[in-house]
Amino acid sequence: MTNWENILLSVEKPSRYIGAEVNAVKKDRAACKMSFALAFPDTYEVGMSHQGMQILYAILNDIPDMAAERCYAPWPDMERRLREFQIPLASLESHTPLHRFDVVGFSLQYELSYTNVLNMLELGGVPIHSVERKEGHPIIIAGGPCCFNPAPMSPFMDAFVIGEGEDVIKEIVQCVKEEKDGGKNRHAIINALAGTEGVYVPQIHTHGETIIKRVVPDLNRAPFPIKPVVPLMKTIHDRVSLEIARGCSRGCRFCQAGMVWRPVRERHLNVLKNMADCMLKATGCDELSLLSLSSGDYSLIEPLLVELSNRYAEQKVALALPSMRVETLTAGLIEEIRKVRKTSFTLAPEAGTQRLRNIINKGNTEADLLATTNRVFEAGWRAVKLYFMIGLPGETDEDLEGIADLAHKCLHEGKNRGQVTVSLSTFVPKPHTPFQWQRQIGLDETLDKQAFFKKRLRHRMLNVKWHDGRMSLLEGIFSRGDDRLSALIEKAYRLGCRFDGWSDRFRFDLWEQAIAETGINTEECLRGRSFSDALPWDKIDCGVRKEFLIEEAEKSLSGELTEDCRLSACSDCGVCDDKNIGIITADEEPRPLEAKKAKAAPEKASVPAIEKRLRLTFVKQDEARFLSHLEISTALIRAINKSGLSFVYSQGFHPHPKISFATATPVGMESMGEFAEIQAINPPGDDHGMMALIKKINESLPAGIKIAGMEPIPAYAASLFDIVKGFEYRIVIPDQISVDAMSGLEDKIAGFLNTEEYKITKETKSKTVVKNIRPLVQAMDYDRQNRTITIAATLGKGGAAVRPVDILTEVLGVDGEAAKTISIIKTKTFLSHP
Repeated sequence: MTNWENILLSVEKPSRYIGAEVNAVKKDRAACKMSFALAFPDTYEVGMSHQGMQILYAILNDIPDMAAERCYAPWPDMERRLREFQIPLASLESHTPLHRFDVVGFSLQYELSYTNVLNMLELGGVPIHSVERKEGHPIIIAGGPCCFNPAPMSPFMDAFVIGEGEDVIKEIVQCVKEEKDGGKNRHAIINALAGTEGVYVPQIHTHGETIIKRVVPDLNRAPFPIKPVVPLMKTIHDRVSLEIARGCSRGCRFCQAGMVWRPVRERHLNVLKNMADCMLKATGCDELSLLSLSSGDYSLIEPLLVELSNRYAEQKVALALPSMRVETLTAGLIEEIRKVRKTSFTLAPEAGTQRLRNIINKGNTEADLLATTNRVFEAGWRAVKLYFMIGLPGETDEDLEGIADLAHKCLHEGKNRGQVTVSLSTFVPKPHTPFQWQRQIGLDETLDKQAFFKKRLRHRMLNVKWHDGRMSLLEGIFSRGDDRLSALIEKAYRLGCRFDGWSDRFRFDLWEQAIAETGINTEECLRGRSFSDALPWDKIDCGVRKEFLIEEAEKSLSGELTEDCRLSACSDCGVCDDKNIGIITADEEPRPLEAKKAKAAPEKASVPAIEKRLRLTFVKQDEARFLSHLEISTALIRAINKSGLSFVYSQGFHPHPKISFATATPVGMESMGEFAEIQAINPPGDDHGMMALIKKINESLPAGIKIAGMEPIPAYAASLFDIVKGFEYRIVIPDQISVDAMSGLEDKIAGFLNTEEYKITKETKSKTVVKNIRPLVQAMDYDRQNRTITIAATLGKGGAAVRPVDILTEVLGVDGEAAKTISIIKTKTFLSHP
């Protein structure tokens, strides 16, 4: 095995790093004039859930002479290995180190990912400070919501993209390409980028220039990923995201996204149907998320849900609306969602009293919340999550009591049969909002408020969670900080801070040390500001007038509401220009849907649904051996979905495709003989049709997984679990393990085979297990010339089995670390055929 393969076997979740996904684009880098690394400063499973990365990846790779690849933050165990073996952080597609790209673009979604950015740069061989980069180093740019205050990260970035990336990314590529072709040096390229609208270059824009955000005028004409990359592992949002609209005009005074992503632009129904068809067909996913800041505000949300629900009902594609305002969740919406699968419901009242909801311009009422909660519980759901904020401007003890009262009232709507989870986060004033001048409460105040809810919300069906107040403190410091905070970010990074948004990795003690050593005054960072104060982000124009923000801040003092400009008069926020930029709604369009459905219906009705069992044999080789059993199962399900073969689904709350496996092969083990069984509707009835189906499925599987055969079996046939009797393994001893280290191998094997009992001891989390493995091994042989060991293993009572790695370590005396470097291949699976 290579060092890289050995590393993959020694880290948690190796599928994060292998990059063998379906729909990943691997170009010949030598044939491309330019390369672009899309870098996400969090784990693979977080970054692969981000729609923006998928959009930019598709746009860039649509350029013929451009190679766009992806890179994610390595988990600490992988970081240690990369540093130990001096292997640079590289892209997934071609394993090219970051320092060998022309441009590296970071997506800054969250302030607590900043230390990961520095770590990725350093691991990738790129100096973390922009002033230290020389000729040959890539251009480092950043985009995303955090860039609306670029100051804290300015010393580390060559440029920032302000606004929507798909509107500017091709211009950036063209600019860099032209300067490179003209023989210009790195400084000249950065200087040229400074002339691109929406691009902020800290080293050049030093004379009071205003950087205006980029806006996609019409989403209906915007590119979207027809073939999204299908993640190998379960991601945070493990589904296809269908962006139905962008922007929000509700005007919540705390919400940065609602301000900076204005105006509202909705996609037309026919565009959305085409997008959904393309993406589901290309991925095989079974869940479609309708993405928007507030999905219920989409002007044709019920017709859209009805159309999508009918369209994908047979495939059991679930529809999810991850962001719903309380007052928009109608009975019709609930009914459409529940038809396929009951995904979770999250509602965001934000505040506990009407007075405070008016201050923040939330606009919904207690009656709205209770009526919606009642409809959700009545429709069959058994859990509702409620989001509230603490520390909002104008908050009193009465408002805290109001949160507790609302939680109990919602629980009552469920007649004490439903679970209500109250999720509390600390208000963080964000740039470009009416509350950007407000004070943020300190850590002690946050802890006091959380303690109140610990005492007040005590019920077996009430669950209380809160965002770590220490994280909110740091988020607030960086959210409104200036470039002096870069020293704090770097100090925390040098002390070992990584993945600061992950509770199990968060080291607040190190942040406290960094704050002390850099002399940062946290109270000064959290204090309120006056309207006349200069702000670090004043140079960034998000489109919303500063005067509008001040007006909204003043209206909040009296609780005066500002209505949604889509439903009333224009509020003169300044975003729309009456030319190219303005509100776009999904107006009703002529749709020949009924004709399509009428034409298709007789064909479906004329073919009776016949359920059959199919047995599959498949191999797991190369990169695929680093996939877990669950990841293999998911890949097979998605590939079968893409092939057009329909699964039989289980009944109940969450229908699942009927698929089962003989065994779960360990991560890292290759296999030439895996078995699975599925139940399908109307599979091909002849060999030619079956071969064509296998070909289709294989085309949609990750590299290294391949179906070798598929055959129908009788409904009464025994299950795989009942007929699997054992396995044959081949163990290949690598050259780096010396002959001396393997001395006495034949004697150890003979001694093991000649005994009737061989007990090994294993420690689990809860107990010590003693296991006799001798009856589980039928035969074992060592081929000295080829340095291979062959083991014939049998299954014992209840499916008990011996692990080949236990043979290596417990019987043959191989060191545990050395055993990880040894290739193990399952060459056969023995079945008993009745």
